[in-house]
Amino acid sequence: MIECQYSEAVARMNRPSRLALALSKSQEGPANIITLGWFMRTSIKPPMFAISVGLTRYSHELLAENRNFVLAIPSTNMAEITMKCGIHSGREINKIKAFKIKIRKGKLTDIPLLADAVANFECKTITQVRSGDHTIFVGEVKYSWQNQDEGLEQLLSIPMNDSRFEELMRKGGYSFGIIKGKK
Repeated sequence: MIECQYSEAVARMNRPSRLALALSKSQEGPANIITLGWFMRTSIKPPMFAISVGLTRYSHELLAENRNFVLAIPSTNMAEITMKCGIHSGREINKIKAFKIKIRKGKLTDIPLLADAVANFECKTITQVRSGDHTIFVGEVKYSWQNQDEGLEQLLSIPMNDSRFEELMRKGGYSFGIIKGKK
């Protein structure tokens, strides 16, 4: 074990990692989608998820205003959409229309579910905590949905040029894919 810079240690532990998409909306505007690498389950009873969103992000404004969100777990069929939702701002475009994303109606609010996701969780924000340049939004799961296509695989953020993984999408410093032999 050797001491190193924080960024070096994080690079070593950061991938592969699970990805999520969070949907939120203002009272009048369209739903917005943000790609997240920072999310986790925080409770079984009641079921809860926490998501971490940068203070400068458009989704941060929407999450603070609406107090509800949908956490969607993207499938491998959503690699391109997941990348696009991570690099484009909802301040400038309606991502659902621009990227022709298939949605379904949920039960909690008018925030839609993502039809091609492995799973969707409709959450009501119960608390939020400022954490440096991010806010952690903790949501209680009110409704859970799973895709009926059992052949769908969950999309991962993977290391680049690593033979253990099958790359499905790459842009800039990000690469999405699956563990080889999983698809």
